Amino acid sequence: MTVNRPVDWHLLVSQLLNGLQLGLLLFLLASGLTLIFGIMNFINLSHGAFYMVGAFVCATVVQATGSLLTGIVLSLASLLVIGAAVEWLIARKLYQNDHLDHVLVTFGLILVFDTLAHIIWGPAGMVIPLPEILNGQVRVGSFVIPSYRLVIIGNGLMVGVALYILITRSRLGMLIRAGASDRDMVTALGVNIDRLYLVVFAIGAAMAGFAGLLIAPITEASIGMGNEIIIIAFVVVITGGIGSVQGAFYSALIIGILDTLGRSYLDDFLGLFLSNQAAETAAPALSAMMVYILMATILVFRPQGLFSPSGLRK
Repeated sequence: MTVNRPVDWHLLVSQLLNGLQLGLLLFLLASGLTLIFGIMNFINLSHGAFYMVGAFVCATVVQATGSLLTGIVLSLASLLVIGAAVEWLIARKLYQNDHLDHVLVTFGLILVFDTLAHIIWGPAGMVIPLPEILNGQVRVGSFVIPSYRLVIIGNGLMVGVALYILITRSRLGMLIRAGASDRDMVTALGVNIDRLYLVVFAIGAAMAGFAGLLIAPITEASIGMGNEIIIIAFVVVITGGIGSVQGAFYSALIIGILDTLGRSYLDDFLGLFLSNQAAETAAPALSAMMVYILMATILVFRPQGLFSPSGLRK
């Protein structure tokens, strides 16, 4: 048995902030996924490629101009165009096909985007240098918090609020909710459903790219960086409820915090029941499985997820 260690509150707060940061990044990815699936019934495995492209474009612009703001603006503009092009040239032709076709084609897109990234930017990663004002620390009492971590959390929350207002208070949001509810009726009322799909797909791509450029100053832009996180993003969508942006938000926060705390404290918890060696051996594997165990548990009791798909229309 291990001996219980005293709680390190500084470490606990730091890990909670890390979990919140991860959760909000997952939300930026998952919200685009759940909008696209909820409205278009389209499974887009290549959504993580937008996450990667956003990071690379931002890194390229920042290294060329020295301006992070310029990098963010041009990166988001590029992702809107790329997302619209993918929808117009590829996704639009697959809406009437079954989900297996969606999976096969979008998996092929992952390979295309990764290969293009290798050709354009090379095999090495790219770092986004932060301006001095974002590279410091904020002291709150005895706690010291990296400034950029607060920037990521703040931007994630602002995007969440903006998305809520867009969906519930704007004309575009009204059309999105109507399209999710009954696309045939929306088309019959004279709404250009193809244009609506293109706009939603482009917004989803831009949100994924925004998540990628936010995390790149910490992890660097690298080929395939979206391929792992997109799996967890799908777990967020399924757990929160397919088509529910509200569900994606809460599910992303729960999964982000659970994953971070599990990797930090699961060995201590297992040490209450197992030997030191057994706890340290089992903890890494179990911590990697925790989000999937959570998803399976929720789906047993609520097959529709934490929030029903009607969450998109609220």
